[in-house]
Amino acid sequence: MYAIVEIAGQQLKVAKDQKVFVNRLPVEEGKSVSFDNVLLIGDGDKVTVGAPAIDGAQVGAKVVKHLKGDKVIVFKKKRRKGYQKKNGHRQSLSQIVIESIVASGAKKATPVKAEKAAPAKAEPKKATKAAAPDVKASKKEATQDLSKCTVAVLKEMAKAKGVKGISSMKKSDLIAALSN
Repeated sequence: MYAIVEIAGQQLKVAKDQKVFVNRLPVEEGKSVSFDNVLLIGDGDKVTVGAPAIDGAQVGAKVVKHLKGDKVIVFKKKRRKGYQKKNGHRQSLSQIVIESIVASGAKKATPVKAEKAAPAKAEPKKATKAAAPDVKASKKEATQDLSKCTVAVLKEMAKAKGVKGISSMKKSDLIAALSN
């Protein structure tokens, strides 16, 4: 019996008691892990194909050890330009042993993903009725000394007073219109 299963972003053909190297899994050595994204199961002449995955199918495995793969040299060069870059890379891998292949009746496994703490999102500020009295209080203070107010506040005050043509007025014109 064999299966084609997606493990850590790769589709692999696996059989029982087979050792496989996959991208590093966030599971401790010696722990069992199950993969429920089984795409195909073959048992002799009987082949079951999923669309895209087979419901209830599951592949159970055990993590043997974590290791690093062979070094891969990345060499970049542009001829006649004096440009050369040499870089090396070793992929982090996990060696797993396939323990079981279940064709149907398996329960949905929890996805194997790296656990990251979600950053706390700041709640957006909402305009409340409590903010409105602050604007009115600032308007009262602004009537005492209009030259310290911003143009936006002066335009609001002029709009509330019913002054027309405020969009083209400068600060000094707004102060003059409000002081009348």
